[in-house]
Formats: sequence, structure tokens, C-alpha cells
Amino acid sequence: MTLYLSKRVQRVSLSANAAAKSRATALREAGRDILDLTTGEPDFDTPVHVKQAAYAAIAAGATKYTPTPGVRALREAVQHKLRTENQLDYPLASIVIANGAKQIIFNAFAATLDDGDEVLVPTPYWPSFPDSVRFNGGEPVFIECGLDQGCKLTPQQLEQHIGERTRWLILNSPGNPSGAVYSEAELQGLAQVLRRHAHVLILLDELYEHIRFDGRPVQGLLNVAPDLQARCLLVGGVSKTYAMTGWRIGFGAGPQALTEAMTVVQSQSTSGASSVGQAAALAAFEGGLDFLAEQVAAYRQRRDVLVSSLRNVEGLEVLEPQGGFFVFVRCAGLLGRYRPDGQRLEHDTDVVEYLLDEGVAGVAGGAYGLSPWFRLSIATATATVAEAGHRIAHACGRLRGER
Repeated sequence: MTLYLSKRVQRVSLSANAAAKSRATALREAGRDILDLTTGEPDFDTPVHVKQAAYAAIAAGATKYTPTPGVRALREAVQHKLRTENQLDYPLASIVIANGAKQIIFNAFAATLDDGDEVLVPTPYWPSFPDSVRFNGGEPVFIECGLDQGCKLTPQQLEQHIGERTRWLILNSPGNPSGAVYSEAELQGLAQVLRRHAHVLILLDELYEHIRFDGRPVQGLLNVAPDLQARCLLVGGVSKTYAMTGWRIGFGAGPQALTEAMTVVQSQSTSGASSVGQAAALAAFEGGLDFLAEQVAAYRQRRDVLVSSLRNVEGLEVLEPQGGFFVFVRCAGLLGRYRPDGQRLEHDTDVVEYLLDEGVAGVAGGAYGLSPWFRLSIATATATVAEAGHRIAHACGRLRGER
């Protein structure tokens, strides 16, 4: 029997991050000494008071269906968080809860895109951005943002790529995989362009908002351009800040017509998010951020260790991240060189394969729309990050030049 798959599903692919993680795990299980720097998942545990809230919810019988847009108490907590942390006011009807930030993004595109509609995707990008667009009939329009501009979109590029069919612009800050953070001046420049194109919606992925290394308060596009709020969907969650990746709770805040349409989409797919997960997320938002400084300091130390290890390695150019927990490395200078076994490095996938053979697992930059680069996660022990940097430097030193 031949199984015919939809054109829709054939337009997307399995996550490259998940594939790299799976391969690293398989090699480790087979006895190989592999340092896994593939996954963007905090190595810290979920705070104790959050877990206790989940236990209490189970004991109290809070294990039933939940309202599709989210439990009211959690939506109110998100509303309070946005007001106090982000200085943004939203009515409760403009806030929706889903099974992770990824579902918020998917629901938004499902609710707004028709076949052929365009979404502007600066590169490098989180791989789910373009695939979520494709799955919902849209066309991602990629805008390359290279090392010379710090992997950040410029107003000139934005102006050049907006067309009649442009429905969305995606802005991710701090960025995955780049760690880039937009300054106030840079956001103001983008806002000036967006004001001239009122048909363009803006998706603000700020999932890494609290993991910043500049010591400054959280600041996003809406803080410098509040007049754009009616056109923005702010996406957040608990996975990165509170080390709750497996709890699968994300939120969206945007214009009410959009959040209501997203609720309709969710009602016909997963329905409301987990009752226990929402109870845990409520405790997270109500419990404060006292634990965060120590974790951010650990990420900063790991960043410094890895960047220091790689900065002077011939053939590599390191973009020092200003937030998040990834280090993005340009490896164009390694292409054309030969491994000790005689194989020639032709592409960033060859570089990543070589590093894996040398005991370090990362992800090739092509997965994020920018080659030749590779991404390394610093969401693991400092000693592991330090050893990975040493191994990468040693491996690059063993390469031979053109024959």
C-alpha cells in the first residue's frame, strides 16, 4: 500500500536540533565520549515551589479539562507580569495560553495566513519559524543578517523586503541561535519602517528575555514604540527562565481579534493546555525571580569561557552573544581544509561532523538559515563547556591546508 502524504507536511522537515541531539545521545549510549552542546534546554532544575504547586494541584483534583484560552488565574498572572516586568498593559481577552510558545506561534500563523502570504524571517532563525509558516500555507521570505551586522535586521533591509503580500515580520530578541539583542536605537529604526506599512503584523519572540548579559532591564520593541502594540503578538513562556521546558506552557499577548482567532484554532487541535502545567506556571509567575541572577551569572561565565576558547582559533569567527544560551560560530575559514583522515571540509555540515568525531556535538548553521556557521549550547555544566572549547580548538589545529 502506498501512503500519500499531504503537500503541506512535505513542505516541512523534522527539527535539526532534535536530530543532532538524538545522534549525540545514541553515540554516548554506545560508549563514545561525546560532549553534547546541541540542545537549548536549561540544565538547572525547575524551582522547588513550582513543583510543589504541581503536586498540590494534583492532590486537589485539578486534573480536568481547562478553558481553551487558559485558566483565568494564569492569564491574570501573565497580565500582571507584562505590566510589572515589561511595562505593557493588556486586557485579559488579549492573553492566551497554549502548549508551549511554539503552539502560540503556530496558532497565530494558522489564524492569519492564506496560501501565498509572506512572512519576513531574518536569518539566522529558529527553525520552527519558517516551517510553521510553510505548514500554514505561507511563504517565508528570508533576510540574511550576517556577522557584519551582528546577525540583526537593519531598517534598510526591512524596507526592501516588505511587499503587498507581507503579513508578518518575526523579531526574536535575544536571538536563537545568535544571542543577538536589539538596542533601543535599532528598535526605533525598525519601528519607523513598520509605521509606514500598516498591513504588517509583528511577532515578538521574547522567550529568552531574562537571559541577558548586559545587565540592563528587559526592553523590547513595544517599550520604544508603544503605538505598534495593536499590530504585535508578544510571545513568551516559562520554559527558559524557569527551566520548565517539559511543562509545555507558553503565552501570547496581542490584539483581541487575533487571540480570539488563535483560541478557535486551538479549540480544534489540542484544546486547553495541561491543568497541572498551568498550575505550575502560575506558581512560577507568582514566585518572583530571585533565583535568576545566579543562573544568568552561570550562563555568562560559560559564554565567556567558550568565546575565549574559540576567539583566537584560526578559521573561526565568534559572535559574542548578548543573551540566551547559545554561541554561534562562523566557520568559513575552515572550508577547504583537510581532516587528519584526508577528508575535505566542504560545508558547515562537514565541520560539525568532524567536531562530532572529535567528541563535541553541535548543530550546523544551515538549520538556522545561515551557512557556514554552527551553533553550540552553553546550557550545560561549565566544565563541559570548557572542555568542549578545548576540544574544538585542538581539532581545528589538526586540520591541514589546501593540497
